[in-house]
Amino acid sequence: MRFRNALLLCSLAATVLIAGCSQTTSTAGSSSDGVKVATNQIFTGDYGAVEDHGYPLPAIPINRLDERFHRQIVDYATKERPGTIVVNTPNRFLYYVLPGGKAVRYGIGVGKAGFAWEGEAYIAWKQEWPTWHPPKEMAERKPEVAKYVEEGMGPGLSNPLGARALYLFNQEGRDTLFRLHGTPEWSSIGTAASSGCIRLMNQDIIDLYSRVRPGRNARVVVQQ
Repeated sequence: MRFRNALLLCSLAATVLIAGCSQTTSTAGSSSDGVKVATNQIFTGDYGAVEDHGYPLPAIPINRLDERFHRQIVDYATKERPGTIVVNTPNRFLYYVLPGGKAVRYGIGVGKAGFAWEGEAYIAWKQEWPTWHPPKEMAERKPEVAKYVEEGMGPGLSNPLGARALYLFNQEGRDTLFRLHGTPEWSSIGTAASSGCIRLMNQDIIDLYSRVRPGRNARVVVQQ
């Protein structure tokens, strides 16, 4: 597989699911490239406060975020098999492919200029409330995080990986150092702000985490 630019961890920022959705009717929406998309369900009501493994996740002011970045089930034509994750970097969407021409679509934050990447990987393992180990390259740029290179930053609301992390490995079985992870910085969704990793709102990464079974069949395709 190929990855462009530096292999860096995500920028420093700060399995109980909420059931239901705010709408169940099929509506027509648009992606940011102007293509009409049929929305089957939208989960705007799933961003309230929740306690997860003892950590109190605050509510997200979801109405301040463009509705297209709210978690939703959409019509999605693809040759990828169900269970595949497709990251559409330009439009800031992550799709979890479902059977029957559908997908769960999540709004994401992506790598800023100089940290963009594309290619294929698989999710080798996943972690609830992970420990964060920044790479040495980041510590050189940000000395304040150097102490976490070896000892790591423990889980918590200020941990840059958020409530969950999914770890991407290449086809040779090596860690790419890229992650799909949570973030408390909900306002960064829909932007290019990270150091290469793909970030989701914490309530969304909890939902995605529950759907993924790690292994080589947990394929991830990143599009630029």
